[in-house]
Order: sequence, then structure tokens, then C-alpha cells
Amino acid sequence: MIFGKKHINFASSNTGNMNYPDTYSKEEMLEMDKQYELLLEAWTSEKKEADIELVKKAYEFAALAHKDARRKSGEPYIFHPIAVAIIVAKEIGMGATSITSALLHDVVEDTDYTVEYISQEFGPKVARVVKGLTKLSSIDFQNSIESIQAENYRKIVNTMSEDIRVILVKLADRLHNMRTLESMAHHKQLKIASETVSFYAPLAFRLGLFAIKSELENLCLKYINPQVYESISLQINEIRDKKIKELEEFIIPIKEELSKEGIKAELKIIERRQSSLWERMRKFGLSIDEIYDAYVLRIIIDCPIEIEKIQCWQTFGVMTMFYRPNNSRLRDWLSFPKTNGYESIHAVFMSKQGNWIETQIRTQRMDIIAERGVMAYLKYKNDVNAAENTLKSWLDNVIDLTNSSDSSAVEFINSFKLDLFSDEICVFTPKGEMKRMPKGATVLDFAYMIHSEIGNHCIGANVNKKLTTIDYVLNMGDQVEVITSQYQHPHENSFDFLVTSLAKTRLKAGIKDYKRSFKEDGKAKLQEYFDKLNVEFTKQNRNIVVEKLGLAGRIDLYYNVSIEKFTFQDIEPIFKNTQNSSNTLLKILTFGLVGSTSSKSKSESVSGSESGSKSESDSNDLGYTISTCCNPIPGDDVVAITFPNQPVQLHRPDCPKAIELMSKYGKNIVKAKWQFSEDIAFMATLKISGVNKLGFGTELFAVLSEGFKLDLYSIKMQSEGGMVDVTVSFYVKNLQQLETVIDSLRKMELVKKVMRIERNIES
Repeated sequence: MIFGKKHINFASSNTGNMNYPDTYSKEEMLEMDKQYELLLEAWTSEKKEADIELVKKAYEFAALAHKDARRKSGEPYIFHPIAVAIIVAKEIGMGATSITSALLHDVVEDTDYTVEYISQEFGPKVARVVKGLTKLSSIDFQNSIESIQAENYRKIVNTMSEDIRVILVKLADRLHNMRTLESMAHHKQLKIASETVSFYAPLAFRLGLFAIKSELENLCLKYINPQVYESISLQINEIRDKKIKELEEFIIPIKEELSKEGIKAELKIIERRQSSLWERMRKFGLSIDEIYDAYVLRIIIDCPIEIEKIQCWQTFGVMTMFYRPNNSRLRDWLSFPKTNGYESIHAVFMSKQGNWIETQIRTQRMDIIAERGVMAYLKYKNDVNAAENTLKSWLDNVIDLTNSSDSSAVEFINSFKLDLFSDEICVFTPKGEMKRMPKGATVLDFAYMIHSEIGNHCIGANVNKKLTTIDYVLNMGDQVEVITSQYQHPHENSFDFLVTSLAKTRLKAGIKDYKRSFKEDGKAKLQEYFDKLNVEFTKQNRNIVVEKLGLAGRIDLYYNVSIEKFTFQDIEPIFKNTQNSSNTLLKILTFGLVGSTSSKSKSESVSGSESGSKSESDSNDLGYTISTCCNPIPGDDVVAITFPNQPVQLHRPDCPKAIELMSKYGKNIVKAKWQFSEDIAFMATLKISGVNKLGFGTELFAVLSEGFKLDLYSIKMQSEGGMVDVTVSFYVKNLQQLETVIDSLRKMELVKKVMRIERNIES
């Protein structure tokens, strides 16, 4: 076989007889041999001799194709595809086609070899996966796209619906990139981490790859907010021994009783990652000591698949013999498996020390599916009493979404994330058929999911035998009977009651069909108006009316004329001055098409003030704005994002809005650093919880206003029982001053908790 000008013999599968180009050093060749051996060891799925030969051939070809390439760390690039292949084999459990694709995944993108060549040498299956993994570039679109990142997301989703291996290899690729992100420049780290936490980590979760999802999120936190990552790591170290000891004591009676009952079980103590803890701390305003499930007891039962549910509930019963459960926190994922196939019982019990303990009860099969996701799920899907194949349903939804969407890539990805990444609920039809929907879905979403015509004519529903409106938000377990009327037709305002993109797409089509039914009547009336004005009834003149009235198209025009929303009095002024009309049309057609092209930012620093800050001068000639969604202040890590003809936006890197922008517009990230003078102040907002005692507000106000001489912007106090919550916004000069204020507040006798929050009370 000839690759370029070099002849390579693929006959032997002995790693000691590999064929390497001379661009690798002897030490590097030895390390490559070692990595290849690790790949073969990691490959635990069924493999035939032909499979091994295929993988070896791909490995040697990749080594040749990338022979001149080096990573930022200086190591040969070939180490990356080998590492991705090991993840594919070991952590996801895939076979020869996927491992081969992993080894070749960057060949087409980074070298002169084509997809056709890959197909010829390694087969159409491998070529299809490699093609799906090859990123698009702006050249493919002649720079006419809004976001190249969003276009690549859409390509992955489209290809995923054809071959699930594409996204699984891509997730392995992204995981290794995140593991080796340290050598990248800071703005590249932010771009890649933002993409990962916005798109790839939720996708890993949806595919059931919990271990990969968890590691991706943790690595993202490490690079997006390193200060928080290090702080939580230190706090975990302080509580680890105490928490583990408590759980070990908690386990003792359970383990003994399970043994008496003949239930074989392994009991594991699981430590949550920093990102998971930070999510809880931010969401609920808790300290790490207050997070009851920082450590989790996982009980893994070894039993035949036919009696899995019985033994899981028996185990739950055993635990209630020794500890009181919190029934409000019981989650039954056995009766309602998640879309990704996840099954488990989540239960919370009170320990002897007076602390809540999170437990997860599952079998070995369930545990493998929970950690390794889709591949393990597919392995078990045909077994007796296995979870319903909801993954297929999810992939069918992906196909429906890709086939029905004519929106931009950014809109498509937003819809994809909304429909397919959000939490889900299970609801029932009148006949008891279970339907899965995103959390927050309404009666009208449900109606459109059943059928377009049912949605178009829906006027309400009986939910659990109770009459409700179309905007009623459904809950887990609701039984829904849709009520329709032949006199009901689709309306634009119904979009306000929809959350799923499928329903929005069907509503859009329904409105278009409904309006089209008025075409002949509206067209006839419009022609009468034109005849009165002595204006030709040409397509061009009708388009002038469409543009002048701000309508979407001629169908909208005919509809509005037919229902007499627009009459002769609205049409007449448009044609009073033909010249002006022509000029108006020209302006409308060219508006938005002319604009300055984006240029590279020359600014390496930020110096001045803008929204969210105040100074002696209120001038806005510095070209940047401090975002009020997160209110960064000097000392905070900051990221600057630029768009054409707009001020540069400054955010904290962990701001949700910043992460969303960076995940789609990574090329718009520019370098920035704080350079502010002393006369500028920046708004910060704190949430303070304390004892509701006479004098608390006076003392708090004295510390802030008199002690630190702070300029207060707003303060809001709300008491409940014996506690009071205070949200206060004020101006500070930098992070150090804010931290000093927080430390002083925490020392107040009546203050129990102080937390910086991202939004002021008016946002």
C-alpha cells in the first residue's frame, strides 16, 4: 500500500515491528509502542484478527499522516488520537470501527488526505464517522455565517442522527482536549471550556455518559473559575475524613442486614466533584458544610436481571429498619427510567449524627449503564425487564428536529439544547401511554406533540380530570386529555405558550396554512385597491406593500387584507409618490446589508468606566461596557467579548451569559486586563442572612455606610420567622475591598451567612 511516497507493510500485528517515519525520535517511538499496547489492553469488547489488523493499519497511517505535527506541549501529535482511541475503547466500551475512527479523526481536517481516501482504505463506516468529526471552517461558508461554532455543533447533531458513533468519538476527543488544556493560551482555554460546558457535557449526560460528563464539567470549572475550583478543593480536604467516618458508621447495620437477607451488595462512598458542589453552592446559596450530599452512599446489588426491581426495593426497606427516610426527596428512576436509560432509587436518610445522607440503590447492570451510558445501554436493551429503549426515542427526536428546522445554526442549537438537554417529565395520554417532555412543557406543547392538527385546534385540556387552559404547565405523572374545537385556529400569540421546538415548528406551519386559505379573497381585494390607485398589480408593487407594512411575505399581506386589518386607507399612501416609494424600497432592501467589517482589537487592556460603574466622567468613548449580569470588579477574572459595531462586553468568565457567548463566538474573545484609576467605583451585590432581632438593620447599615464609607445603591430586607434576608448593592473600588467588607460582615454576631450574588435586585 502506498501512502504518499512511502511504502508501508501492514502485515504484522506485533507492536515491536511498527513502521514509523524518521521524524520521531527513538524515545518517542518507544512511547508510541507503549501507548499502542495500552490501547489493545483497553479494548475489551469483542475483537477478531481482522479487527486488530484494521486498528493497527489505522494507527500506522495516523502516525505517518501526523508525522510533522506537534501539540502545544511539544509532544508528537499522534499521542492525541491514540489517547482518544483509548478513551473510546476503555471508558465508553466501543469496538473496532470506532477505535479506527478515533485514530483517524483528525487526518482529513489536518492533512491532505480526503474522506474518499479514508473510505477506500478503511471502509465507508469509518469514513462516515471521520467526515462527521471533521470541523467546518469559515471558508466552507465564505464567511457568511453567524457562528462557525454553532455550524459545527449542527453538523455534529445532523451526523449523530445518522451514526451515534460520531458524537461518542467526539466526546472522547473533547475529553482528552480538556485533560490537556493546560498548555493552551488563556483565551483558548475559555473558548474550549465554554463550548464544553454548554454543549458537550450536557450531550454526554443525555447519552448516559455520566463519568465523562462529570469530568468534563469539573475540568471546565478548573479553567473558567480557577479560584473557586481551588477553594472548593481545599474545603473538601478539610471535611473528607469526618464525612467518610460518618458514612462508614452509617453503613455497618445496613451491610449486616443485607447479608442476612441474602442480598449481595457492594457499598461505595462517592465524593462529589468540585463542579457538582459549586453548582449546589450557587443554586441554593449554601456553604460546603451545608450540602448534605457532598458524599453519597451507593449500594450496588448483584442479582439476576429478572429480580432487579424487587431487590432494589428490598434494600430500601432494609435501610428504613435503621434510619428515617425523607420521602419528599425520594426519586424513583426504576419506574420512570431517564431518556438515557438511567435507573436507580435515590433516597435520603437521617443519620445517627443528625445529618441527611444521600443514597443511591441500583444493580450492577444499572451502575454500568449509569457510568458508561449508551454503549452499555445498547448491550442490555434486549434483556428481559430492561429499561424501555428511550434512547431510540431521543434519537428520533433529534432526527425530527434536524429535518424540520430551517433556522440559523445558532437558533437550531438553542432549540436543540432546550428540547434535548433540559430536565424531563413523564406524562400520560388518556389511554395510559407514557410521553416524555421537557420540564416546563405546556398543554399546547403536548397537543402538538400528539399531532399538528390537534395542536392547531386545541382549546384546553382535562389534566387529571380537571379542566385547564392551553398554557397550563404540566407536571410529572399528569394524565392529559386534549380538548379541540373546529372553530379554533392557530394564532401567533400561541408561541408564548410553547417551549418545545417541535411544537413551535408545527405551529408556524399551521399559521402559514391557515393564512394561505385567505389568499384568493385577500388577493382580489388588494387588486381592487390597486385598480382604484391606477397601480399595476405586479409582483414588484405587491412586494413594495409587503416591505412598507413590515410583513413577512405576500401570504401575510393577503391574509391581513382579507380580514381587513389593512384597508384601502393603509395602501393608498404607499403609492402617492412613486419616486419616494422606489427610494423607500431601495433603503429597505439595502438596510442591514451594508456595514463595516469586523477588525482585530488592538486593545490589550481596559481603562475607564461604563455601565455598572461610576466615575467623575460619564463619557462613553472607550468602547466597552461592564455587564450588569455579573458585575465584574477589579480583581475578578475578566473576559472581553467583542462584536462588530458594539462596545466590548466585559464579563466574569463563569457568568452564564459569558459562557453562552464564548461557546458560540469563541473567535470574538479578546485579551483584557484591569487598569482603572482610584476615582472609579463598581457595583457589587451581597445577600446577607441574619437573626431577625431589633437593631440588626441599624448595625448592618452602620458597618456598610459609616464603617466603610460605601456608597449604597439599593437595599432590600425581608424577614420570615426569626430570620431576615438582606440584598444590598453598593459601589467598591476592587475585589480586595469587597472581600474586606464581606469578612467584617461575617464577624457580626447576628449575621449567619454572606454571599456575593451576580445580579442586583432590579435585574
